Amino acid sequence: MGKTKYVMSSGLAFSEEKEMAKLSEYARKGWLFEKFAFLGFVLRQGEPQNLIYSLDYQKEPDEEYFSYFEEAGWTIVCSVGNEMHVFSAAQGTTPIYSDKESTKEKYERERQSMKKVASPALLLTLVFIVLSMSSQNGYLPSIVGQISEYSSYATFIVLIFTGMPYLAYCYKLKKLEKQDF
Repeated sequence: MGKTKYVMSSGLAFSEEKEMAKLSEYARKGWLFEKFAFLGFVLRQGEPQNLIYSLDYQKEPDEEYFSYFEEAGWTIVCSVGNEMHVFSAAQGTTPIYSDKESTKEKYERERQSMKKVASPALLLTLVFIVLSMSSQNGYLPSIVGQISEYSSYATFIVLIFTGMPYLAYCYKLKKLEKQDF
């Protein structure tokens, strides 16, 4: 069994291209991307390879989805949650997303996905903060305030992990609108 190492990620929603380039650089040194880990990647030591990596989002993909990439020269490396997929290919292979519209669709799907969780998390965080403050001012029993305070921490964590990517995808979409592809 080969050696593995953990590498921190700065967040795929924020710097997907940079992260994929970093994985390619590691592959050239013989450290191949194996899977995702909490806030990072697990790399496996192997033969140095001149690979490029690409990330795609597709919920519940079928065989045809993976066949399409395989025919284009891409190999699936790993999938997370049956909706986020990392592919690798030899340097020089045509990129998965080579036009503006398909790239926009990719980021729009992810933006909507994050919004579905971030919006309720924001609303609940605000409600819990108001309940906690109301309790501190004597308008509600202290137990309501304590429960609300701890609940606001939990919903705020969910908000961070979905709200920040949501904002990053909004930024990427706005940036795509302004540039020629």
